[in-house]
Amino acid sequence: MLRALKGRGFDVAAAAWTQLVGGRTNRSWKVESHDQCIVVKLFSPGGHNPLFPNDPDGEVAALRHLAGRDLAPAYVDDFPTDHGHCLIYEHVPGRTWQDGPLQIAELLYRVHCVTGPPHLRITPDGSGEIEHQTKSILALCPQFRAQSLLGLRPKGAVQPSGRLSFLHGDPVPGNIVGMQGAWRLIDWQCPALGDPCEDLALFLSPAMQLAYRQQPLTETERETFLLSYPDQDLVPRYLSLAPWYHWRMAAYCLWLESRGDCSASSAGAAEIAAMAMVVS
Repeated sequence: MLRALKGRGFDVAAAAWTQLVGGRTNRSWKVESHDQCIVVKLFSPGGHNPLFPNDPDGEVAALRHLAGRDLAPAYVDDFPTDHGHCLIYEHVPGRTWQDGPLQIAELLYRVHCVTGPPHLRITPDGSGEIEHQTKSILALCPQFRAQSLLGLRPKGAVQPSGRLSFLHGDPVPGNIVGMQGAWRLIDWQCPALGDPCEDLALFLSPAMQLAYRQQPLTETERETFLLSYPDQDLVPRYLSLAPWYHWRMAAYCLWLESRGDCSASSAGAAEIAAMAMVVS
């Protein structure tokens, strides 16, 4: 790694390296010297994820596209190595987000207002496509468990929106860093184009909040987030799709559990409980 960085003009041998925690797929280090503070991110090769792709090219495209918008870290460089693709961006000072959803609703809206770069993946749009994705995830799980979740399929149908908004694709608390008034989204390895409800659902997901904050959002926090999202016309659509998103996340948790994630069972139960609440 040091040799590859030196070959790109980075003299970091004497810098202070601190491994960053929170990322669940790739490895990242804060590298600080007297004249720079960067993040060196090494992508883990392989490993299919049915909900969150790990696409270095997508992250590079997103960071380049968002330059100067105060939405993401500043891109510095990227290059292949023998150990995986390496991305370098400027370190964002501060902390990971823990409370105060109002500014995050505004942050996501600002992303959604940007015309996205070309050639990004397209997320499922409407309940039919979400159902298809959910069933594809359940097909990767133990079938006796998958059948139980299939029986919880939400009722009704929500038509596609046809929107192709720029999406972060994984706006969970661990991927929101900075400070009050200056939050940034990091880890853009699964950017997308699609219905903005996708990002809202991922932020509001009890499973994702449990994974990074050890507790889901309270009802007050959830309401504050939805009331603070500037495009209020989108909120009724999100609410109609919420059971489908919770169902899909419960399937994803089952997939994680089948791969040995001990915390995924309680996370899946939280999604099922949330699904029951929004349809009651």
